[in-house]
Amino acid sequence: MSLIVFLLLGYPVAFALAANGLLFFIIGVELAPLSDSINLSWPLLNAMPERLWGVMSNDTLLAIPFFTFMGIVLEKSGMAEDLLDTIGQLFGPIRGGLAYAVIFVGALLAATTGVVAASVIAMGLISLPIMLRYGYDRSIASGVIAASGTLAQIIPPSLVLIVLADQLGRSVGDMYAGALIPGLVLTGLYMLYILLMTFLRRDSMPALPLEARSLGSGVTSLAIALAVAAGFAYAAHIYLYPTQGENADILGGTVGVLFIYIVAVADKTLNINMMSRLAQQVIIVLIPPLALIFLVLGTIFLGIATPTEGGAMGAVGALVMAAAKGRLTMDVVRSALTATTRLSSFVLFILIGARVFSLTFYGVNGHLWVEHLLVSLPGGETGFLIAVNVLVFFLAFFLDFFELAFIIVPLLAPAADKLGIDLIWFGVLLGINMQTSFMHPPFGFALFYLRSVAAKVPYLDKVTGKKMQPVTTGQIYWGAVPFVGIQIVMVGLTILFPGMVMHYKGEGSGVDPATIKIEVPGFGGGLTLPDNGGGLGLPGGLQLPAGNPLEGSGEQKPAEGGEKPATDLSSPPSFN
Repeated sequence: MSLIVFLLLGYPVAFALAANGLLFFIIGVELAPLSDSINLSWPLLNAMPERLWGVMSNDTLLAIPFFTFMGIVLEKSGMAEDLLDTIGQLFGPIRGGLAYAVIFVGALLAATTGVVAASVIAMGLISLPIMLRYGYDRSIASGVIAASGTLAQIIPPSLVLIVLADQLGRSVGDMYAGALIPGLVLTGLYMLYILLMTFLRRDSMPALPLEARSLGSGVTSLAIALAVAAGFAYAAHIYLYPTQGENADILGGTVGVLFIYIVAVADKTLNINMMSRLAQQVIIVLIPPLALIFLVLGTIFLGIATPTEGGAMGAVGALVMAAAKGRLTMDVVRSALTATTRLSSFVLFILIGARVFSLTFYGVNGHLWVEHLLVSLPGGETGFLIAVNVLVFFLAFFLDFFELAFIIVPLLAPAADKLGIDLIWFGVLLGINMQTSFMHPPFGFALFYLRSVAAKVPYLDKVTGKKMQPVTTGQIYWGAVPFVGIQIVMVGLTILFPGMVMHYKGEGSGVDPATIKIEVPGFGGGLTLPDNGGGLGLPGGLQLPAGNPLEGSGEQKPAEGGEKPATDLSSPPSFN
């Protein structure tokens, strides 16, 4: 309660956590002699330096600045603009095509940037004016942009998944693998909603008019190009399988993608016109970000790189892509470094404040009280999951995902573990739920980001010259409501179908542990070592007696050629 009061008074989260922890530490020290359940004393503060050093030396959290830097550089490189323009042309001829394009690009940006602010702002600046120009409903247009931007919360390499893995004490790679299918399913649910709306409200999302399709037609040419690429990939797979084994499919796919990319670049550069302009543009624009996704996530899933190393490679790849587009300037690097430093410092200070708070909380056995309360909820595991998800959903109205991850998750994890809940599945479930914190009216950050770039006053459209009405805050909020409902549905699907997440464990060896039998060989003739004059068969080895010490009365048997006294085992063996 005191922490909530601190936050409502406007204090930063990190300082509110630390101040609240220190305040109640002092109170707890004074009350400790009066209660057996309070384990606080002044010497406990001596443990704080080591706790803080543990935060700062955490290698896992290094992935946060790497992925943040990668996302900001890609935003500045114009990748989002190229993707939205090209995919918008590809989906333009169908009703709701621009909305599909925004969702598709939102998923791609989520898999490359992992930063919600960058995705929402980029799509709000580029797509919203185009959608309004061609008659899209303002609420639907606003909602689809805000929701697509929040896909960066659950699709790897999400920053929140890194934090959740750290707080739950699990592998970031496992968390990424577990979250991949739910993220793709959520993307599909967004597209399904758009499809339903195109039937229920046919005029809310019209197709692009013919004059707006600057790349023309050419879907057939694109399909043929993809078929040729698939053929080359299959041929490469067959050729490489004898030497590469299971990696042949990935290497074969890489060969096919590289082939069609080189062909498209050559076709455009040399004006061969073997492909349509649409096919050229789609291939040239899509393959670099897909290659970056493979560089980051593919290496992590294949076990070649850790998430931290994958983030570092992604940052370098983003710099290369920006340089290839001629947009890598000192201003871009400076702004990316500034944003990265700001976010990393924000995370670090929250972690430090959380360590101070948890020192006091654990000192008064608060974690035991919370664990007992949660484990004792009616309904067992199901009741626990329902109660926790309802709690997180309502807390997301007031707290963002970093605050929820650092304050709430450490309290929930022990109870979940005690109930036998897989913590990777639990973390992905919480990640999907906390995603709603970006969409909740009235404090959703994605809504604030979109509000900052959406038109607030009437303006003249640059293409048509028509006077366009602004987008109101109410339209943005109402547009977000259906997508919040979809995210709640996704939480329910994840609970009903845990296999979407649990696939991260793989198929396993198929061995029943109950059938495993361990046999230890006996010493009586079981192990025979060559006798080199040293007791254990080692040259000049430990001068131990020959024979089986487990047989007889412990007296040394006389050897041939004379009688030797029994070896004295009361002193250490001789190494001379």
